[in-house]
Amino acid sequence: MPRFLAAVALTLALGLTLNAADWPQFLGPNRDGTTTEAVEPWKGDLKPVWAKPLGEAHSSPVVADGTVYAFYQPKGKNADALAAFDAKTGELKWEKSYDRPEFKPLFGNGPRGTPTVAGGKVYTYGGTGVLACWDAKTGEVAWKVDALKEFKASNLFFGTSASPLVTDGKVVTLVGGKGAGLVAFDAQTGKVTWQTSDDPSSYASPTVIDKQIVALTGANLRGTAPDGKPLWAVPFKDSLNESSTTPLSAGGLIFASSVTAGSIAVKVTEADGKFTAEKVWDNKALTCYFSTPVVVGDYLYMVNGAASLKNATITLRCVDVKTGKVAWEQKNVGKYHAAILRCGPAGREKLLMLDDDGFLTLFEPDPKEFKPLAKSKVCGKTWAHPALADGRLYLRDEKELLCVELKK
Repeated sequence: MPRFLAAVALTLALGLTLNAADWPQFLGPNRDGTTTEAVEPWKGDLKPVWAKPLGEAHSSPVVADGTVYAFYQPKGKNADALAAFDAKTGELKWEKSYDRPEFKPLFGNGPRGTPTVAGGKVYTYGGTGVLACWDAKTGEVAWKVDALKEFKASNLFFGTSASPLVTDGKVVTLVGGKGAGLVAFDAQTGKVTWQTSDDPSSYASPTVIDKQIVALTGANLRGTAPDGKPLWAVPFKDSLNESSTTPLSAGGLIFASSVTAGSIAVKVTEADGKFTAEKVWDNKALTCYFSTPVVVGDYLYMVNGAASLKNATITLRCVDVKTGKVAWEQKNVGKYHAAILRCGPAGREKLLMLDDDGFLTLFEPDPKEFKPLAKSKVCGKTWAHPALADGRLYLRDEKELLCVELKK
């Protein structure tokens, strides 16, 4: 299927109404780190168009209908806050919050999960397991559910981090309780519509692939029907329980990666209504922490590195989708994290990489070698993925929400 039609199909499946300049959820319009917006090489240093102070979080900004939404912990409060900013000017439209218990994980306070904007609502999943629905225009909370409490599930070491998936009128997220590994809530009311599996939770966000909800849980790479029926599962467990990447469709395969278990590619087939999943390749050296790879043609571009507190470093790799073999690698592109976006129409793609020291690099997706085209310091230290909308990159570091102009 051509990429444009595939993007339209996924948009319909997710239940998202998009403008041309929207980045309404984690990893963008298609939840795979891609956009048809073209980005050309720049000269000199990129400067913020605007910057606004923001509370703590590793949650990424999202953009919808000319508004940027940011999810964070307000300074001095045990609360989850959501704020809306004018995308052009950075003017604060509103800021709302709800109180929740104190939670102080290592490596920064505040939520990790990124909001999802759909149907005039914003859905968030905070670090203590509170799933909330906010009015996109006013910020008023329409409903919220303490998912961990309701399903008697334990929190993760760094807090719940999965970004909510909105699909078919439901909000789907990882919970991890008994019989509630994956749970779907009615998008309008917050009532449970289905729950499935005993899988423990992970930090990874679910997605839609071939009309199935695909999730990397704490135990499996798993496919689930839109009505909650389990379809297939492949055991894939991280020894540190830190699976954080979103599953990805690549070359007719489903790809998943973890920080210690490496990467796998799975082929899913269906016959007489029954699904089977077969592992095509397994490369334990391809360890992704919380950077989801992107696909260009027959190659994956990914950031690999072990979760090490000593001499932390990550490597950018180009990997053959069909075999899992490395075509080339570029070492020392960051410490723990670098987010990659694929930009531009088919055949003219370029890749943007934002590393955890705040450097933005544009490079060519060439399977022969690393070809950098431009580089600039754009923000302070960050673990959040950026959002690209209408020629502007929206990103957050440890102190601010920033907007950087990428148009010539």
